[in-house]
Amino acid sequence: MPPNAMPVRDVRQETGVTNVTLYKWRNEYRRKGIAVPGDDIKPDNWKGQDKLAVVIETAALNESELGEYCRKMGLYPEQVHRWKAAALKGYDSEEKIQHQQVNSRKEDRKEIKKLQSELI
Repeated sequence: MPPNAMPVRDVRQETGVTNVTLYKWRNEYRRKGIAVPGDDIKPDNWKGQDKLAVVIETAALNESELGEYCRKMGLYPEQVHRWKAAALKGYDSEEKIQHQQVNSRKEDRKEIKKLQSELI
């Protein structure tokens, strides 16, 4: 884990702990909502769930606390701000998709009623 993140294979070689155990531990942390990067140690290449965990963990922090958090995790505050913006954009997109689905269902119901009335 940051700031000294290492690929699983390197941790395995250094500690002798099996890959299976290391991946199990990493997945347990992820289930708890703790940001745990994958084998690629570049933060911009982390999985979405890890980026979202960072956004959630830092939501209530002020700028100095965010800076301290970022130093501990090996991140830049700009990355966290960018990830937050992306998460919000995704949420906005989801709302638009849901609105479109509701409208589509309404149109489908109208079409069904029209076709049923033509059958009678």
